[in-house]
Amino acid sequence: MPDRFNAEWRGGKPLLDPEAIVAVRWGMLKAACGGWRALVLGVLGWGLPLLGSDWPQWRGPVRDGHADATEVALNGLPADPRVAWRLKLGAGWASPVVAGGRVFYLDSQDRREVLHAVAASDGQEAWRAEVDAVMHDEQGPDGPRGTPLVHQGHVYVLSCLGELQCRRVTDGQLVWRTHFQKDFGSPWLGEDSVIPGAAEHGYTGSPVLAGGQLIACVGSTNGAGVVAFDPATGAVRWKSQDDLAAYAAPFFTVLNGEPQVICFTVSGLVALAPADGRVLWRVPLKTNYGRNCLTPVVVGDRVITGSYQSGLLGVQVSRLGSDWTASRVWTNREATMNFASPVAVGGFVYGVGPQKNLVCVEAATGRLAWSQSGYFTSAAGNSFAALIVVGNRVLVTTDGGEVLLIAADSSACRELGRAQVCGRTWSHPAYADGRLYLADGISAAGVLRCVEIFGPR
Repeated sequence: MPDRFNAEWRGGKPLLDPEAIVAVRWGMLKAACGGWRALVLGVLGWGLPLLGSDWPQWRGPVRDGHADATEVALNGLPADPRVAWRLKLGAGWASPVVAGGRVFYLDSQDRREVLHAVAASDGQEAWRAEVDAVMHDEQGPDGPRGTPLVHQGHVYVLSCLGELQCRRVTDGQLVWRTHFQKDFGSPWLGEDSVIPGAAEHGYTGSPVLAGGQLIACVGSTNGAGVVAFDPATGAVRWKSQDDLAAYAAPFFTVLNGEPQVICFTVSGLVALAPADGRVLWRVPLKTNYGRNCLTPVVVGDRVITGSYQSGLLGVQVSRLGSDWTASRVWTNREATMNFASPVAVGGFVYGVGPQKNLVCVEAATGRLAWSQSGYFTSAAGNSFAALIVVGNRVLVTTDGGEVLLIAADSSACRELGRAQVCGRTWSHPAYADGRLYLADGISAAGVLRCVEIFGPR
């Protein structure tokens, strides 16, 4: 069995690292087209419920907004979902994650970003650790905006000011740390900075694991725009590019048979080889203030992303031998997305449009399949929703604290249930074992809740 499948065990189930899960899913896709059958049969031989039902990082097991394949299908929502437990939160917009029976989250306490580990079953705190001073700007409360990453006994956390730490999941003890400004010369000037992107509103893009490396958008123009670290020691494995960091999180995928990490920086999309950081392809995409926020999604060999200025874009990635090409093949301004990352199901992309609306877009053509208003009360520029795919359903947590269940149906927006579960929020929830872990509080302190969507298992 390959080493990447020989990970930790929890409750009799092996935990795959995110990179391995992407490889498995890609193999399954290829198998559907007649290839990679041996890989898929091998995985099925292990009994493919070997994907753990955790939500260990930003946007889930492989950063695509899809819940684990072992999650039970949802056909509706309880009218008044049970809140299993709740905790008071300090200010911030950080998102929780769930791994190994614990919830990890950031908030602000006494003007410090603090990382907490609590029991997923009852919210009982196991430990807490200070990470960095809080950042101040005019966009929101002084508090964290990042998402922890949990992998093989370690939790990785990035502060708004560029402090990256690795801590033990058992007791929160510091393993290693680095600082993007102090160690790499990355700029940070704060509000009204003349330098766009994270230099103005802080680091929000959680690092990603790929190829045995922890890869972060460091944002230094001294050849360290993107940096790969040894996950165990923090040693620098490689540095690449001069890209300033924007607000999007890097993610791992496989395109045309090649593993790659895609970073959405101030300069645009850039795909790097995880092993050595060499550039595979690049597509320029600049906006005012470096506000590239979306985590892109991949449909086949097409990367879907965009910004509040450029609209939604379809980028076709092709390979001939060792040569790569990537080019925009469509643009849809009716489906312009701001800072709520979309999800893809069955060749269609679902997200939040520019007119306080949910939209469905065909990935192949950019055609707007449908648009549905009435779910958001915020101004159009501030409308947000976190989308989570569970089978052929999409859970939508709106900025007003409602959870909707819609069918992943390109013919129409078919609502299957809705429930009010929290206050106003710009935080992406975690979903594991039929439970949503949500943080609210856009402008001040809030509450972290564990809400049973499916019910006790």
